[in-house]
Amino acid sequence: MEIEDEAWTAAAEDAEALVWRAAQAVLDAHEDIEGQGIVILLTDDDSVQALNRDFRQKDYATNVLSFPSPRNPEANPEGQIGDIALAYGVCAREAAEQGKPLSHHLQHLVAHGVLHLLGYDHEGDDEAEAMEALEREILAGLDVPDPYAGDQEGR
Repeated sequence: MEIEDEAWTAAAEDAEALVWRAAQAVLDAHEDIEGQGIVILLTDDDSVQALNRDFRQKDYATNVLSFPSPRNPEANPEGQIGDIALAYGVCAREAAEQGKPLSHHLQHLVAHGVLHLLGYDHEGDDEAEAMEALEREILAGLDVPDPYAGDQEGR
C-alpha cells in the first residue's frame, strides 16, 4: 500500500487499516482466488486523472481505478491480483454529497475495486446487480451501511 496524498490520513487516521480490512473481506469471500497480492494507491485527483487518461483514454479523475494483473504466470510470476488507485478529492466529494462518512465510502470503493480485479463488472444490469449484492454482503460484514440504499438510478 502506498499513500501518496496525505489528505487521506488527515481525513481518516486509520485509512490504511480501513483499506486492508475491506480488501481482505473481499478476498475472504472468494476463497478460490489464485493470487498473492494487491497494490493499493491512495493518491490525489491529478494522479488518478493521469492514470485514467494514459490507460483508459478518459481524461478525468474518477473515484477508483482497477488494473487487473495478467493471469499468465510468465507475465505475472509473483501471482499479483492487480493494482487499485483511489483519488482523494473525488472520493471525499462523493462521500459529502452522499451524506456518508469518508471511511465508509473508502471501504466501499476498495471492495468495488477488488471485485473488479477479480473479474466482476457492472456494464449490464444483471452484472451490476450481482456485483452490488456482493458489495452489500461484504460491507455488511464491515458494519458499513448499504451504499446503494435509495440509489436506483446510478450504478
